[in-house]
Amino acid sequence: MKLAIVGTGYVGLVTGACFAEMGNEVICVDADATKISALEQGRIPIYEPGLQEFVKRNFEENRLSFTTDLAAAVERSLIIFIAVGTPQDRDGSADLSAVLAVAKDIGRLMNGYKVIVEKSTVPVGTAQKVRRVISAELKARGVDYQFDVVSNPEFLKEGTAIDDFMKPDRIVVGCDDVRVAELMKELYAPFVRTHHPIIIMDVVSAELTKYAANAFLATKISFINEIANICALTGADIAMVRQGIGSDPRIGHLFLFPGLGYGGSCFPKDMQALIHTARSHGYTPRVLEAAEAVNQDQRRLFVEQIRRYFGDDLKDKLFAVWGLSFKPGTDDMREAPSLTILSLLAERGARFKAYDPKAIDEAKKMLGGNKAVSFAKSCYDTLEGADALIINTEWTMFREPDFERMKTLLKQPVIFDGRNLYNPEKLAKLGFRYFYIGQKL
Repeated sequence: MKLAIVGTGYVGLVTGACFAEMGNEVICVDADATKISALEQGRIPIYEPGLQEFVKRNFEENRLSFTTDLAAAVERSLIIFIAVGTPQDRDGSADLSAVLAVAKDIGRLMNGYKVIVEKSTVPVGTAQKVRRVISAELKARGVDYQFDVVSNPEFLKEGTAIDDFMKPDRIVVGCDDVRVAELMKELYAPFVRTHHPIIIMDVVSAELTKYAANAFLATKISFINEIANICALTGADIAMVRQGIGSDPRIGHLFLFPGLGYGGSCFPKDMQALIHTARSHGYTPRVLEAAEAVNQDQRRLFVEQIRRYFGDDLKDKLFAVWGLSFKPGTDDMREAPSLTILSLLAERGARFKAYDPKAIDEAKKMLGGNKAVSFAKSCYDTLEGADALIINTEWTMFREPDFERMKTLLKQPVIFDGRNLYNPEKLAKLGFRYFYIGQKL
């Protein structure tokens, strides 16, 4: 099929590369000429395992192209995916200005029947707005081209996005026409040969499904952190509690890890957008509001753990920092817990020497010229002369470090682990003071 993907951010680029991998002719469009030029030269603006290889191979084999020319892309394509950003607005709602601007351009440029697909994460009612905008443009032009608007939410996890797209556990399609549903089934058929479902539903339900999925997972993260905090007060072992409840198939182990809470580009923004949607309809979503509050408190409680050990004044303290990205497998720093933790500790005078295998460049942008933070070339380089180690991100390379070497580099063998990577008994035998999430106060 001939496809256009408008927006070459995380979702757009993964979507375009994966559709091209299945033999489709894909045009990726972006208004940023510098980004398009870089993509044509094989330079990927984000870190995502496997993505660069997909882009390079399909570009070289002429299934994937990049352009700033939206008109040509719309004219040549039957299905047009809108994959532009929907950042959080000041009131917590999703900012739809980019989505609706693209819809207006599509209406201005259409040359025949098109299927317009919402791939961006958008709140309930967006498809209706897109339809109205396109219809208004067609009316202004004096033409009567037919079109359909489809909701096709993405369920990609940063760090495993290629696998998630190529081998999805389900595909959700929201549409109001049986013929369009069959067309979307045909497009996605190569991805579901193992019989994972393509779920067809109405547009409004599909729009809400994406938010509901992310809100449930975010709530699950906040739930286990709440239980970890109760363990700290009662003396229960959070590792044992997690094993006990996660073994129940109705609950499961996934997303049931105590830590510093969720971050990134999806969960925080989508939780706020869903909360805003509920409130705008006169309903108070108490579970969602509580999950969001717990998530924010989790970073503060971790900082309090450090403060209890070192005291309020941290002016002479240097901390080694392992991990800056919000999760392993990505360079994404958006809403990363590390930003909050470093900021709160810096207010007390702390300094940091930080390492992340992929996110240092992004961290430098986010932290600006913060003189309290310097960056190291390896995880061990952060340790020399540091008063303690802080672990923010559970990169695999941090799971089995050389603890004896660490003891020789640190001023004192102290670890504050925001991801519960290690066995407390093992660390105690090795002579470390080890602090983790859910530890008895």
